[in-house]
Amino acid sequence: MPDVGEGLTEAEILKWYVQPGDTVTDGQVVCEVETAKAAVELPIPFDGTVHALLFEEGTTVDVGQVIISVQTGEAQAPEAAAAAVAPAAAPVVAEAAEEPAAAARQPVLVGYGVSQASTKRRPRKAAPAAQNGSAAMALPAVPAQPEAAAAPAAAPAALNGNGHAAGERPLAKPPVRKLAKDLGIDLASVVPTGEGGVVTREDVHAAAAAAIAPQTAVSAPAPAVSAAAVPVPAQAEASAAAGDARETRIPVKGVRKVTAQAMVNSAFTAPHVTEFITFDVTRTMKLVQELKEDPDLAGLRINPLLLIAKAVLVAIRRNPDVNASWDEAAQEIVLKHYVNLGIAAATPRGLIVPNIKDAHAKTLGELSTALSELVATARDGKTSPADMQNGTITITNVGVFGVDTGTPILNPGESAILAVGAIKLQPWVHKGKVKPRHVTTLALSFDHRLIDGELGSKFLADIAAVLEHPRRLVTWA
Repeated sequence: MPDVGEGLTEAEILKWYVQPGDTVTDGQVVCEVETAKAAVELPIPFDGTVHALLFEEGTTVDVGQVIISVQTGEAQAPEAAAAAVAPAAAPVVAEAAEEPAAAARQPVLVGYGVSQASTKRRPRKAAPAAQNGSAAMALPAVPAQPEAAAAPAAAPAALNGNGHAAGERPLAKPPVRKLAKDLGIDLASVVPTGEGGVVTREDVHAAAAAAIAPQTAVSAPAPAVSAAAVPVPAQAEASAAAGDARETRIPVKGVRKVTAQAMVNSAFTAPHVTEFITFDVTRTMKLVQELKEDPDLAGLRINPLLLIAKAVLVAIRRNPDVNASWDEAAQEIVLKHYVNLGIAAATPRGLIVPNIKDAHAKTLGELSTALSELVATARDGKTSPADMQNGTITITNVGVFGVDTGTPILNPGESAILAVGAIKLQPWVHKGKVKPRHVTTLALSFDHRLIDGELGSKFLADIAAVLEHPRRLVTWA
């Protein structure tokens, strides 16, 4: 598993695009993985034929572990090939013989591979596969698995009721151990059916299904696992449905895990203050319609969010001190002379906040294009970790869900976040008369270490003033 260059330590394999026996070329995408920040496609850094996929889809793998074995030299003998992919054998891999060892990290299409200095190698076992030009996706070798053909077990008195030697660790591969942990299954209680007493995935699933039945029989909440998170056999799902399980347990991982950690850190690190303002945006809605009909903007996506983003940029220009961050280590306030405008996006994998780099320097058309690309990339799950770094201020549009407003939590490292409520037609006093007008509410949360009440209030009032009278997009810019 290569390092994608963002300081992450693990990733989940979402999908394999190749199978054993397939021919691959340098730079070909072989799998898609999900880090704590985004889904990333991984290319293979050499030519060859796929020997084995060492981890199944849905498995979380540490950076530096070998995930795929590729034959890069001459054709491998059938006996050696069988030894390389046997489930109970140690998957031994070697670098291509014709490629000299590099002293520095080798650039690949994603990140820069695994640093030689930061990754410790385990001793490699001598095996026929090591002599036949086999190459691996990551540099360190996978730790040897327990030998399948182990010595016969001791006398029956030395075994527990599930066939494991008393006091010894049950035999299972790392992916199976992780599955058991996610399902809350003690491997020592699982009856192994694999060769040599090895616990398989099917054994763990069977144990999970068996655990559900007795719990539902006594009307206790039965722990189940989301099918989207962990593959569950049909019989386990049927058992859960039959017992009307009242709870479902979903492992916290990926984007959800990092979002939870970030929100807790933000909420208990930065002192939040939230202010609200409700105002008339009828003129802005009329301007949106006019811009949609402008031939110079043909083909661009024009919507209220675009003008709200532009209003935020104008307000930052008038109140530059809001665009800052707090450096706890140096005990300094860092004023940013650029705006990387974050847009909170709800995706199937969870909440992410990609940002538009140097949004302050973009024209209305350029900002529209950047917003459209950001939304499309997030919807497809292709947002890169770099797109979510170094944001300065964020906009979250809760109005699309029909919500009037909220009290948003700051994206870590940023000074403020603006929640945009639904725009509704409401009775409003306009020029001394009650008329139906388009009205919305904005909520601004800010870090009170950086922004005091006066500055935060002026900033929010300026955003509202621009949207109430959008000609200020020109006069104040």
